[in-house]
Amino acid sequence: MTSPAGVPLPGDPRPVDVLTVVSVADVTPSVRRVVLSGTADAVTAAGPTVNLLVPRVGDADPRWPSVARDGRIVWPAGAHGVSLRSYTARRQDAGRGEVEIDFVLHGDGPAASWAGAAEPGALLGVAGSGPLGDRPAGTVLLAGDETALPAIGRILGAADPATRGLALVEVADGREEQPLAAPAGVQVRWLHRGGTAPGESTLLADAVAALDRPEGADVFAWVAAESAAVRAVRADLRGRWGLSRAQHHAIGYWRRGRAMAPAG
Repeated sequence: MTSPAGVPLPGDPRPVDVLTVVSVADVTPSVRRVVLSGTADAVTAAGPTVNLLVPRVGDADPRWPSVARDGRIVWPAGAHGVSLRSYTARRQDAGRGEVEIDFVLHGDGPAASWAGAAEPGALLGVAGSGPLGDRPAGTVLLAGDETALPAIGRILGAADPATRGLALVEVADGREEQPLAAPAGVQVRWLHRGGTAPGESTLLADAVAALDRPEGADVFAWVAAESAAVRAVRADLRGRWGLSRAQHHAIGYWRRGRAMAPAG
């Protein structure tokens, strides 16, 4: 509803924040980095996991949804061509009003297609954000594929310097590796799947299965990758490692055979 003067009332859904592409760069053969500009509130919001509203390629005037007071997205009636995807922002700078998102380009989902065609001036909507699901711990295990690299980078960047542990990252080959700043006690180990297609490798689950559970109670594991790989790793962490729900966070960022919809 609106007032007689056409001013939105306090309970009305608000428009989504719309960001504008500032620059586009290919950082590896399969990862495209897009820098977007908007208001400080739009680029920082509540946390690094950002809900993106992705328009169809070439749509210069998307029919954006709105956001209700309780955070629900209110979609316009009929066809609108806008898809909701969650990504971890690689960087957020409220002072500059910028947010940096890495898109993995393998697959033909709406986000990969949009990023593949993105140019300065293109528009992308934002409908809130949230936390990563990470928790400080003395010893950590991070495990993910290329879709999880921004999240792993942010977790390592925010970790206490005394943190110890291991980060396992599955990528196609050495060309897909990216610099990761980690505490001195955290080893970063790259797993190359070679010619195996994304989502068809067991490298990540096999690497975790080869590990012994770290000693001590202060252990936390964070896992994000293709859904089947995450299920295998989660079962190992709950069973052989004996981790409680509070000691691990495992989420399938995408599913083989479906349009990629990573959250990180």
